[in-house]
Amino acid sequence: MIKPNAMYDYLIVGSGLFGCVFAHEATKRGKRCLVIDKREHAGGNVHCDEIEGINVHKYGAHIFHTNDREIWDYVNSFVEFNRYTNSPLANFEGQLYNLPFNMNTFYQLWKVKTPEEAKAKIQSQIDQNKSGVPANLEEQAISLIGTDIYYKLIKGYTEKQWGRAAIDLPAFIIKRLPVRYTYDNNYFDDRYQGIPIGGYNKLTNGLLAGIEVKLGVDYFEDREPLDSLANQIVFTGNIDQYYNYQFGKLEYRSLRFEHTIYDQQNYQGNAVINYTEQHIPYTRTIEHKHFEFGKQDKTVVTKEFPEEWTPEKEPYYPVNDARNTELYLKYKELLEQENNVIFGGRLAEYKYYDMHQIIGSALKKVKTHFSE
Repeated sequence: MIKPNAMYDYLIVGSGLFGCVFAHEATKRGKRCLVIDKREHAGGNVHCDEIEGINVHKYGAHIFHTNDREIWDYVNSFVEFNRYTNSPLANFEGQLYNLPFNMNTFYQLWKVKTPEEAKAKIQSQIDQNKSGVPANLEEQAISLIGTDIYYKLIKGYTEKQWGRAAIDLPAFIIKRLPVRYTYDNNYFDDRYQGIPIGGYNKLTNGLLAGIEVKLGVDYFEDREPLDSLANQIVFTGNIDQYYNYQFGKLEYRSLRFEHTIYDQQNYQGNAVINYTEQHIPYTRTIEHKHFEFGKQDKTVVTKEFPEEWTPEKEPYYPVNDARNTELYLKYKELLEQENNVIFGGRLAEYKYYDMHQIIGSALKKVKTHFSE
């Protein structure tokens, strides 16, 4: 329905990647867009703060990776990406192990040197702990990778991440575990991988170039007047909040970040180190300068703490267990009846997305929408 006094064709609620891509593509098609965000910056969770000349990933490490050449070319049309390769380490009781699980990891654990030795070691641990169909995440992980890797590199990290004991988490959370029988520390198998040269703000600023953006605007505080500004809404926030929590609140996991500046060039020698012990409250430390091979005199390191989500915190990860999935499907029935609202992104679709998947989803929705 066209609103006769509407100033814009689209009001886009949220300036994360989904909103940025949709706004850019709609504007290319001659549409008038207004992008609003309750934060004081655009770009959503990929936003970077410049500290000591370093692009600090304000909301945790974001490493772009994809096998889709079209999406890779798309993001590189706004900013050139570097050749950064994600090769995280895991710290367990002061010992360092390479990730993902590969021949370097197996040598560090057991001093095995050949793929056959590693396979035999893992299989022997699986065989010793067979217990029928896995009833929880712990049993599932051990059935896939054995006990040594599970207890040293998975259990503590996972329990911190989810805020629950592994035996209380459903088995389906871990469908598979990446295991490589080569000496290869590249975390992703994707053909294309990197970090924007100059930071992610260059990507989002490029997408939003020439588009009106208003920051510090909470959609839910002025919903009716904001809705009246545009013919259609693109909503990227919490789906349950959009419908006033009428079926109840969906659950999320949140994160808290502590950023520290060190008066030295290199603090930990790697961009990302996971801490896999339960008693260490943070899951990982991030030294941001390594994403862009920085040579600055100082460095910035971030500790990442998982937390239970409450409405005053930022939601990061949907808790896709049976109860929440059932609840989301009720909200999905409502959104499918909407004529003038387009829902997209991790929060609106209650689904975990990587960056390339969000961009792909936005481009697909644009294509479908403008072909109708």
